[in-house]
Amino acid sequence: MRQQKLSIYLRALRVNQWLKNLVVFTAIIFSGQLFNWPIFWPTFFAFINYCFLSSTSYVLNDIIDYPYDRKHPVKKYRPIASGKINLQEASFIVFILTLVSLIFSLFFSLPFFFLSLSFILLHFFYSFWLKKYPVIDIFSISFSFMIRAIAGELVSGYHVPIWLLLTIFFLSLFMATIKRHAEFIKSGSKTRFSLVHYEEHLLTFLITTFATMTMIAYAFYTYFERPPLARNLFTAFFSFYLPGFEARRWLMISFPLVVYGIARYAQLFYEQKRGERPEVIITQDKPLILTIIVWGLTVISLIYVL
Repeated sequence: MRQQKLSIYLRALRVNQWLKNLVVFTAIIFSGQLFNWPIFWPTFFAFINYCFLSSTSYVLNDIIDYPYDRKHPVKKYRPIASGKINLQEASFIVFILTLVSLIFSLFFSLPFFFLSLSFILLHFFYSFWLKKYPVIDIFSISFSFMIRAIAGELVSGYHVPIWLLLTIFFLSLFMATIKRHAEFIKSGSKTRFSLVHYEEHLLTFLITTFATMTMIAYAFYTYFERPPLARNLFTAFFSFYLPGFEARRWLMISFPLVVYGIARYAQLFYEQKRGERPEVIITQDKPLILTIIVWGLTVISLIYVL
């Protein structure tokens, strides 16, 4: 019985969506500090803190969306919408998680605390007001991803290049817009108020725009930024035989993988109408999983190994 209740609480906290908070590691991964343990552990605990903060926003959002979720073909099975967790319990979870997360954030630094406070306030405003307004709702989601990346900067002391930050910004807009499009097709405005003001051609235009901007931003990052590629036989070979060759631009090799990943994600939506649950797409589609793994290995190899 206790295990069943625990499972219900974990579903309400949406622990399967904690993957989104891996954005916190952006600063140390791309600065070549992922295996620098004195920097890794503070970043890891910052990741945990943002997992709690994001779960707070999920529970609050489910409380606010309770009447709409009960009409949704899938969301009606969520713990709060189905009545497995009552509104009083859910409100208590929001209060405790918010309090614990903000107190925990004080152990990092005052700027980190205010950034965490900004994160939770953004989600509170989103749940109560911002999600009712088209376009503003998806921009709110994207800003929350940027806050996660900046949080990784604060605890590690390493900078996230602007083009990489813009890549995160546009990629999250792309995925959020596909999610809105999927909701628009399947349920219309019955399950989300802001969909009343969306049109399908507008959503299609936004998807195309944000996909294009994601690819451009990442291309600019791989070409213009200077990631800390190791100085070894690989780079020494080109420095000796091709002195004019810029070995630090080898990250451009990863660009086609990003293009394919975006194309595959869009294909899953347009052909199979899968888009309402990004976390399911990313963790279940084999070609997309393989692309993410190969991209990750390529980036890690270029920065840390070769």
